[in-house]
Amino acid sequence: MTTALFERGPGSPAAQHDRGRIVLVVALALIAAQVALRTAIAVTSEFYWDDLILIGRAGTESLLSESFLRYDHDGHLMPGAFLVAGLATMIAPLQWWPAAVTLVLAQALASLAVLRVLWLLLGARRALWAPLLFYLFTPLTLPAFAWWAAALNSLPMQAALAWVAGDALRYARSGRRRYLVSGVLVTALALMFFEKAILVPFVAFTVLALTYRVDGQRRPVRTALQQAAPLWLASAVVLAVWSGLYVSTVESRFGVPTADMALGLSHHGLSYGLLPSLVGGPWQWDRWNPGPPWADPPVVLVVVAWAALAVALAWSLRTRQRTGFVWAATGAYVAASMVAMISTRFGPGTTYELAQTLRYFADSAVVVAVAAALILRAPPRPDAPAIPTTVVRAVAAVAAATFAVGSLWSTVTFTRSWTDNPTGEYLDNARSGLVSRPDVAVLDHPVSVWVLLPVTFPHNLMGSVFAALPDRSDIGDSTTELRVLDEAGALVPADLMAVRWVDPGPEPGCGRHVVPGTTTMLPTGPMLEATWTVQLNYLASADGEIEVGFPSREPARVEVTEGPGTVYVRVPGDGDGLQVRTATPGMSVCVGAGPVGVVVPR
Repeated sequence: MTTALFERGPGSPAAQHDRGRIVLVVALALIAAQVALRTAIAVTSEFYWDDLILIGRAGTESLLSESFLRYDHDGHLMPGAFLVAGLATMIAPLQWWPAAVTLVLAQALASLAVLRVLWLLLGARRALWAPLLFYLFTPLTLPAFAWWAAALNSLPMQAALAWVAGDALRYARSGRRRYLVSGVLVTALALMFFEKAILVPFVAFTVLALTYRVDGQRRPVRTALQQAAPLWLASAVVLAVWSGLYVSTVESRFGVPTADMALGLSHHGLSYGLLPSLVGGPWQWDRWNPGPPWADPPVVLVVVAWAALAVALAWSLRTRQRTGFVWAATGAYVAASMVAMISTRFGPGTTYELAQTLRYFADSAVVVAVAAALILRAPPRPDAPAIPTTVVRAVAAVAAATFAVGSLWSTVTFTRSWTDNPTGEYLDNARSGLVSRPDVAVLDHPVSVWVLLPVTFPHNLMGSVFAALPDRSDIGDSTTELRVLDEAGALVPADLMAVRWVDPGPEPGCGRHVVPGTTTMLPTGPMLEATWTVQLNYLASADGEIEVGFPSREPARVEVTEGPGTVYVRVPGDGDGLQVRTATPGMSVCVGAGPVGVVVPR
């Protein structure tokens, strides 16, 4: 006897089960392909810019200290990111592979979270593949993935946007407490990585309300408030606590740019950045090292992107019911991202290409994918023109293939540009040099400007960058042998290029006599504010320590040995001379003439 259980008709349970399994298998295969592609990118990447600041602070601060975790990093409060960087540095100091592992794992979690929310919105429908394909392969998320410091902000945010929206849908439908707890915890966790995660509960609420809206629910906003009220109240408490922590920690960087700057950044961010990435662009990238790559789409792609946006808008409004608010909410999110970027990153040195780096819009990929799912969920309009199914499928297949090919090419060209990064070779050379003679100290000095610019001071000093490197030379304020890292990171002999000279002093055979308990001035002539190096030629009565520095600055503590000797000391500051005093009781020192200037490779 045949039962309905074994029937294979299009509406039978068995057929639905098969269809759902196929949809899920294909979705998981797409995620596996994305993770494999992103793994290839991660493997070929290296530390870049802020990454060195994170691992430098991990080497100089205690892992769980407040000064390490609660740090204002260029306007970001990101203790979770610092904790991950600290753990990676503990596991393998200054090695890239732990960072690459975190990139791949975080991307996999974000992709699975997006699949979950799309499944909740669309169910086991093949239409799910379209928004998932977009999220997985859009170049919009590439720059924020490849750059570790940016990924530690962006990937938890992407995962949280999708996961908490899914929890809101599940909680509103079932009322189960586990979705309430999960949503609140994930929101709190995302806030530990990126302050922009303050938007996560608002996006979740909007997704729930829009779901009710496209389903034809009366008063969708009120229903969303009522059905998940405990989730919104608990999230509000989390946001309030976090906001107090943020305001008390971070110095505000918000400001009001000029109209020209705001319009220029908006135009470049949309026309040359965001929109081309929605159709698989930008195809090509430009870069001025040491800056990151930025999208550089051809004009034809910009035109196609705007046209595609107009066609998609017209199609959804003409053929789908109640989708206008979906477009409005998506536009509002992109606008909020734009405002946040412009109001915190504008300045006299800002170029419009900043908006084309895409990392400020990476999380918009989740929002766009969810918006597409909501539009696909919306019922068709009764008066919509009838289009044959075969035509719809053919157009969808061509669009998906075109997007995939364009995205893959954009990925290839981005990777080529991104791997043009001197940091990896520089770090390899520096590691080899610093561990070759660990018994000889190295005078602290900035790393190459191609690795970190002086604006990052003091994080650009090698004493910060290489703080966690084991078995290396001491890096400090004094040394008996001048060596510096050259532009390639090799540790090479150096010379002191004199700008001023320490006065030879009045005492023959001694110069200036520094007796115990007194401070002696070493005249040099006027010197501007900078970090200088002085060559101290001394004669010490015993082994001990002396203190040297400009009067307005904290002095450097320097070891000296009995008898004549020479030591090079790093002395930041300005003035007409240096102060010297003995730090060892009963020890006296004679200081003779010597150059004061800057250290250069020999």
